[in-house]
Amino acid sequence: MTSDPDDIFEALSSEISREILAAASVRPMSAQELEQVCDASLPTIYRRLEMLQNYDLLSEQQVVDPEDGQYKQYSTDLKEINIVVENGSYNVDIRVQKDTVDKFGKLFRDLGEGRRDPDSTDQSEPDSQTEE
Repeated sequence: MTSDPDDIFEALSSEISREILAAASVRPMSAQELEQVCDASLPTIYRRLEMLQNYDLLSEQQVVDPEDGQYKQYSTDLKEINIVVENGSYNVDIRVQKDTVDKFGKLFRDLGEGRRDPDSTDQSEPDSQTEE
């Protein structure tokens, strides 16, 4: 997850991004379902999904349905953002919650690709950034 609050603010400045996060917090949803809920085009939905995933605010799961085949569903990982403005600075505390299976899956993918960066694993600890 990026630790730059400006990046997170930019991601959340889009009404469609906020609608996606809200809808996918109720239950996992496909891009087509989100297209209907958010009243936006499918290409716009996919761009927002990618951006939200890049900031670890959204997770993707592969689903196999005997009638519909394979497709992806998205669920919200963002749980809380707190902004404290005080004494000429601000602190942004972003809390995400990842499923343990998601954490191990990412770890194994990273290891399989030859990457093992301590920042590459998802953490459910808050990321804080203070700007002065």
